[in-house]
Amino acid sequence: MKKFRKVLDGLSSSSPGGVASPSCGSAAGTPTAHAPTPLDIHVQETLVSENFHLCKTVRHGFPYQPTCLAFDPVQKILAIGSRTGGIRILGRPGVDCYSQHESGAAVLQLQFLINEGALVTACADDTLHLWNLRQRRPAILHSLKFNRERITFCHLPFQSKWLYVGTERGNTHIVNIESFVLSGYVIMWNKAIELATKTHPGPVVHLSDSPKDEGKLLIGFESGTVVQWDLRAKKVDFRIYYDEAIHSVSWHHEGKQFMCSHSDGSLTVWNLRNTSRPIQVTYPHGKILKDGRKESCKPILKVEYKTSRNSSEPFIIFSGGLSYDKAGGRRPTLTIMHGKAITVLEMDHPIVEFLVLCDTPYSNEVQDPYAVVVLLEKDFIVVDLTQSNFPIFENPYPMDIHESPVTCTAYFAQCPPDIIPILYSIGAKQKKTGYSHKEWPVSGGTWTLGSQTYPEIIVTGHADGTVKFWDASAITLQMLYKLKTSKVFEKPKAGEGRTTEVLDEDPYAVQMVSWCPHSRLFCVVGISAHVILYRFSKHDANTQIASLEVRLQFDSDDAVSPSENENNPCFSDPSSHSPLQPGSPGSATPDSVPGLRVKSRALRMPPGYQAELVVQLVCPPQQITSLDINSAYGLLAFGNCNGVAVVDYLQKTILMCVSTLDLYGAADPYQRLTRSPRRNRQSTSGLTELSDNQVSIDMERTKSPTSDHVNGHCTSPTSQPCSMGKPRIPGVPEGPRLTRRGPGRPPFRKAQSAACMEISLPVSSHTEVGGCASRRAMLQQLHGVSMYSHDEHHTTTPYNWSERAESRENSFSRSRSSSVSSIDRDTKEAVTTLQFGESYGRKGEPLPSACLWVGTSLGVVLLLPISIPAEDEDRMEEPVTIGPSSTVLMLKGSVLRFAFLDCGGALIQSPYEVWRDPNGPEDPDRTRRRKLVNFSPWPSHEAGVDGHMAVVCSEKQAKVMLMPSQTVLFAHNVTESSFILRADVVSVCSSVCLACFCANGHVMTLSLPSLRPLMDINYLPLTDMRIARTFVFTNGGQALYLSSPTEIQRITYSQEMADNLQDMLGELFTPIETPEAQNKGFLKGFFGGNAQPFDREELFGEAAAGKASRSLAQHIPGPMGLENMKAAAGGVVGDLARARIALDQRGERLGELEERTALMMNSAEIFSTHAHQVMLKHKDKKWYQL
Repeated sequence: MKKFRKVLDGLSSSSPGGVASPSCGSAAGTPTAHAPTPLDIHVQETLVSENFHLCKTVRHGFPYQPTCLAFDPVQKILAIGSRTGGIRILGRPGVDCYSQHESGAAVLQLQFLINEGALVTACADDTLHLWNLRQRRPAILHSLKFNRERITFCHLPFQSKWLYVGTERGNTHIVNIESFVLSGYVIMWNKAIELATKTHPGPVVHLSDSPKDEGKLLIGFESGTVVQWDLRAKKVDFRIYYDEAIHSVSWHHEGKQFMCSHSDGSLTVWNLRNTSRPIQVTYPHGKILKDGRKESCKPILKVEYKTSRNSSEPFIIFSGGLSYDKAGGRRPTLTIMHGKAITVLEMDHPIVEFLVLCDTPYSNEVQDPYAVVVLLEKDFIVVDLTQSNFPIFENPYPMDIHESPVTCTAYFAQCPPDIIPILYSIGAKQKKTGYSHKEWPVSGGTWTLGSQTYPEIIVTGHADGTVKFWDASAITLQMLYKLKTSKVFEKPKAGEGRTTEVLDEDPYAVQMVSWCPHSRLFCVVGISAHVILYRFSKHDANTQIASLEVRLQFDSDDAVSPSENENNPCFSDPSSHSPLQPGSPGSATPDSVPGLRVKSRALRMPPGYQAELVVQLVCPPQQITSLDINSAYGLLAFGNCNGVAVVDYLQKTILMCVSTLDLYGAADPYQRLTRSPRRNRQSTSGLTELSDNQVSIDMERTKSPTSDHVNGHCTSPTSQPCSMGKPRIPGVPEGPRLTRRGPGRPPFRKAQSAACMEISLPVSSHTEVGGCASRRAMLQQLHGVSMYSHDEHHTTTPYNWSERAESRENSFSRSRSSSVSSIDRDTKEAVTTLQFGESYGRKGEPLPSACLWVGTSLGVVLLLPISIPAEDEDRMEEPVTIGPSSTVLMLKGSVLRFAFLDCGGALIQSPYEVWRDPNGPEDPDRTRRRKLVNFSPWPSHEAGVDGHMAVVCSEKQAKVMLMPSQTVLFAHNVTESSFILRADVVSVCSSVCLACFCANGHVMTLSLPSLRPLMDINYLPLTDMRIARTFVFTNGGQALYLSSPTEIQRITYSQEMADNLQDMLGELFTPIETPEAQNKGFLKGFFGGNAQPFDREELFGEAAAGKASRSLAQHIPGPMGLENMKAAAGGVVGDLARARIALDQRGERLGELEERTALMMNSAEIFSTHAHQVMLKHKDKKWYQL
């Protein structure tokens, strides 16, 4: 525990302070003895470095680029491998584990050690890995690297410790699973085929042991050759040659015949009695044409041949095989043949692999399939085979995060406890119907609610305009509610001038969201420069959506001359400013027509979030870069690269719409030149040509990355003067609409999905002269636009959203000069962050009031006082006024975040209005009054002072300022070689800290208010922009980002949560008794129905087969051996789990012993009875009568 005290010499005492106002307005209060000074601030900080530890917690979503699938029929858990080396293991809801191969090589095949708690993976780097699943975090026990051959196929028989491995050369090797070493027993390809064969049979594509005899191994080669190898005799039983390539082989459970799928779309059935020709050749989807030719069909990539107890007809399930000539031939299909019934299931995405789930793990028993797991490229479904219409199961995992590409994320921890049940009850009505009524078949593992649970919600915005609310409590993820923002707008009609441009784009893409869980107010910013305000209601309503149009486009000929000391500019007296007044409405020109048309008729809105107000930017619309909404004030503020606007959503009026330059007034720290009149410059070449003269081109080249730095996107600057917008009244004619895109108007561009950006970005500390601007390229890809700042000049070209990832910049660095060139003086200043809150609008002001904090891309912090009627009755009648702004602080880089602390160091929440249902039944005896909760700065009981501290973080540094004296208490340069992408003030361990994520991949935390570094970890190399755009922090020491286009990765930087993580994760392995094989009776056993016993150890062991060549494969011990693994899984929880497992195993053994004892006693009694009967039979007979 340390007490931090900042003493600044030469500071004069401030004017007397006052008690915080309890209302939203500037109500009177009782002044205290004095306003706070740095000498009065005594904050006892409790956070230390030991409170922080960074680690991954859980990954949600669909596995990106899946490659293979495996299922344990006893444990009932499922594993999915991916092209990036990841493994997802799924069980019952809550059991969801992600592991990653360090090599990053694609996973080719997965093999469970059934009911053993282990998994074998074969990777594209020709390495086998053995994973231990008997712990919450799987880890590799052994690895085996093949040096001279490529692995193509693996097969592990049930209850066997010997793994068959087929290679590209056609050889088959055998690996001991326990020791993970090669056996000396090898089946060479030249011994498997006939000596007269002149061609190589190709790679091994199939391996399986015969259900009838485990000593017979069926080997399938790609060329169409199938060989049954007798493992005991080390010779071939039979060979099958077929003209078409083989893709898969499946046995009948009796072991007398098998089925092959081929590249020409045919299925062949072979009987072991006669292997010279197939007993059946079928083309399930091919027909014989009139000229005798058969239709050309797609290959059948996999076939499963399963028998059923309830039917004499087998199930034949395969993927592909459709005719090329059919209309639906281009769509991937799964075909289910049962008797004469053929069902074709069309899929939305290509099929990667499928598995048929059966009740028994024994291959020589009736399989009795009950479901088919289908792994698609972008989806995962399970089909119910027990019903004739083959419905699918409702997927309990959040596999549809990527249903539309994710464009933004938000993370809210410690939400009000009632918000999740309400959202779930409303969202339950949106669920689809027609699912199977049976329980989800993947039901393995165990999961219990952890000790540290609190309501958490994740909000994702998508390219199609949808917003999804997810329940993220207890490290799970379940969809709660889905909101479609596109329903607010009219659908583009065929024939409209812009229809052809809009139809193939994403005009509704969600750019950013703002949500207050307490007031349940929700705000969405779209890529078409629109803001939609939603209110939550439990009742449906028929209402008309109000609409406002705002022109936030101003002249760009503003010169900037930074002072020599940018951190201490000379400000003029703010009292000389005049109040900001709205401008006059402009004329309705074609350019003033918004890109989307709001529905003007009354709409029926179902329960849930209902649209109340739509604000659209026009003239032409520049994308919105910052947003904040406050339910207590009834105000909405947003800004872009031109200026800021404030809307009173209660009165549906625009309070302020001004350029960034006009915010300064006479106190402009850059002493910019007088604004020049408008020049008619119209570009006809779209976004790539911003002006028509060399001066503008030169000005564009000299602009630097951060002045248009945004949290969303911003288009390239086109200069046109603009005045304040006017409200649009629904139902009133708006004049002629634009039938084509006007000159100089940027076209709508494809929404930049945060999920589709995959760029390699090596970080360097500097860039060569004339080279690519690293930070500019970074920010262009991050925000979709050119970024400018007053302290950088680089050459770049405007960013085009339609370009794919491979055409984007692939490197970035950063250079900063201490001097600013005179050519840098022409720039624009974007509003990068906004924050409403109770503060002091003027330096030394005695009482707090409602204020709007404004941060710009030039690192300037502005403060606007707001006067709001205090009485609830006057709020809807009297206007809200905004006072003149004052510049209170300057930082390096764009301003990213504001937060407020009281003099005791506690975080001050923004005031809010308690939610009430706007469509609920009204009590005639009671007037509906707004109930406000205000968190005004409260007096420090130790010092007896008022005021608060403001935390401001920019791309480069953080500062803590004391209000109302506006004295900088603490300052810290967070990074010199990089820049901050995301910063938030969060609560951790009953305290607060500043969390930052930098472009170089570092995650840092700083104490508050002293800004003392607590953690700095190089966690995540920034390899693509998706991470930068979706990384968010939240309370409780948690954060998330989009790790792939389809997956959300959650992490924690809290040591406390990291310690409790083991208790929160699910158990993958549970002790289950292996089912016994069915007794087929005496006759079937006598005639060869049962599998013959086979001792693999006798054949494959070192004593019989010898050792394999050391150069063939290299054994690599896992990072943790089995003993180390058991130690790592130690602790009370691990000990209890092991004790429980040991007790279960002991109980199983005792039960088996008791059963054997009972059988022996029963056998002894039977023997005694038979002996007694024999004795009685021969008792009275003479010896010669026997």
